[in-house]
Amino acid sequence: VQLQACGGGLVQAGGSLRLSCVASGMPFNQYAMGWFRQAPGKEREFVAAVGRGGFNTPYADSVKGRFTISRNNADNTVALQMNNLKSEDTAVYFCASAYSRRADLVQISPDAYQYWGQGTQVTVSS
Repeated sequence: VQLQACGGGLVQAGGSLRLSCVASGMPFNQYAMGWFRQAPGKEREFVAAVGRGGFNTPYADSVKGRFTISRNNADNTVALQMNNLKSEDTAVYFCASAYSRRADLVQISPDAYQYWGQGTQVTVSS
């Protein structure tokens, strides 16, 4: 299984970035997908997730209304649109996959995710 994330970069506060993650080696439509982030000196934290069916999308309170997660089961991708970025969004962002028996089931704990991508750096300058 491989999860390949891309789209990170340097952006000014208030700007936007779109992260994308392509999955291979797994039946994508049987997995919930999540985005997590880790800032220097901090623990990895949940950002957003999407269930197998694409209609259950929990978000961390800190990103609600600014970030949008979406998935495309036809091309095995999950995206994270990030708008109105803030300096506190600076972190390495990881995509991850969690096997799910139900289309509406989605986990927010990183312990529930079996596979992880390599991470992509997002830096927001103030």
